[in-house]
Amino acid sequence: MRSEEEMMEGILGFAAADPHVRVATLEGSRTNPSIPKDDFQDFDITFLVDDLSAFTADDGWLAAFGTPLMVQKPEDMELFPPEMPGYSYLILFADYRKMDLTLLPLTMLEEYLDGDGLIQVLLDKDGRIGRDIVPTDAAYRLKKPTPRMYDDCCNEFWFLATYVAKGLCRKELLYAIDHLHLLRQELLRMLSWQVGTERGFTFSVGKNYKFLPRFLPEETAQRLLRTYRMDSGGAVWDALSLCCALFRESAVRTAKALGASYPPYDGRITPYIRAMREEYQEKSQEKSQEKSRE
Repeated sequence: MRSEEEMMEGILGFAAADPHVRVATLEGSRTNPSIPKDDFQDFDITFLVDDLSAFTADDGWLAAFGTPLMVQKPEDMELFPPEMPGYSYLILFADYRKMDLTLLPLTMLEEYLDGDGLIQVLLDKDGRIGRDIVPTDAAYRLKKPTPRMYDDCCNEFWFLATYVAKGLCRKELLYAIDHLHLLRQELLRMLSWQVGTERGFTFSVGKNYKFLPRFLPEETAQRLLRTYRMDSGGAVWDALSLCCALFRESAVRTAKALGASYPPYDGRITPYIRAMREEYQEKSQEKSQEKSRE
């Protein structure tokens, strides 16, 4: 695996030599001092160019950065269309380094600079950037919810709980698991708000809440991980119950810190879930007994 210095040397060397590349930047976690460095960090690079077609006509130029093991081009895919403008290459190299390279037309420079705050300028051939660009993760930090946002999270969580229960009652396990995943996203959101009210909304819990367990009590973090055990109907019922208990605890604490009121959805839906589980587990047992007698 090439070192960080070797990777950056190759990237900067290409950008400096190619006449179509006018600005080059580094983005993402490698510009964020609060993120520990490791071998799995991508090299998130953007080239602002004066002619996109000079690059998109042929992929041979990518070999300048190393031997590609696999390349994904979102703008050239039908099933997974791109989310951002420009043209991008997600490249895993033979030495297992990974680079996400985005090409943007030079006309988008100001729009680009006003977007994501985690940008470090590597090269500005024409002096087009007339200001200091200091990387900041401010856009990714926890944001204090409004009373409406807090209520919406509670509403979504408890409404999704009914879909999980329905899927389990029907023995549609994949349907139930899929909705439990959506429900858990609201639990993670609420837990992150709880952390924010306790520690201040001045930091990020990372993409996909990956750093959230660091800020939770160990017992809470372990209970959260147990909600991912979903290999049977009984396990999903238990995961749903645990999600509900965690959400209730977190939402009540968060409401108190925000000066909000915990809405009544829990009191209405929890009895419904309990009743559905009892009724359909009883029916399942009756069917099992009938089969055993046959």
